[in-house]
Amino acid sequence: MKIGIYGGSFNPIHNGHIRLAEEFLRQARLDEVWFMVSPQNPFKINDKLLDDNLRLELVAKALENKKQMVACDYEFHLPKPSYTWNTLKNLSKDFSSHDFTLLIGGDNWKSFNRWYHAEDILASYQIVIYPRNNDEIEKNSTTNPPKNVSFLNVPLINISSTEVRQRVEKDKTIERLVPDCIKEDVVKYYKELTILHQK
Repeated sequence: MKIGIYGGSFNPIHNGHIRLAEEFLRQARLDEVWFMVSPQNPFKINDKLLDDNLRLELVAKALENKKQMVACDYEFHLPKPSYTWNTLKNLSKDFSSHDFTLLIGGDNWKSFNRWYHAEDILASYQIVIYPRNNDEIEKNSTTNPPKNVSFLNVPLINISSTEVRQRVEKDKTIERLVPDCIKEDVVKYYKELTILHQK
């Protein structure tokens, strides 16, 4: 199977993430997209980050009716902090019959040469890049992009997890920002997180 790896904190997952995964599936001709939920980095505590298992729960619930999308806790079981190269290498060993394609944002692509084992990732895996935060990807940023690198042709999706969290904090609606099936849970969990860190 051709599997797309879509890594992120998903703090929380929102409709933009799902829309992007749909395009990733279609344009990269994948069988599935695995939403790889990143665990909390124990060396870099973030009080805005919901507990690992609650974020995973929200992703799983949001994807319940999405046949080709899978909530994945694979990185929870790897040494921390997790590096993409280690994740991909372990996935390829544990799921040797699958081919893995990595999805990253344009911001990450610009700094990709500083990633851990960047050259090995480029040599071993397909990479698909998408624009983020009004940042137009310069396809010519590399004069000759490697043959295994491609760019998603998708309009900017103007939703962010930060916006969702801020709206919850200010008691504003998150209608149409997150799937209806997790709306109440998102409000509950992030309200509790805010209260916890105000103590």
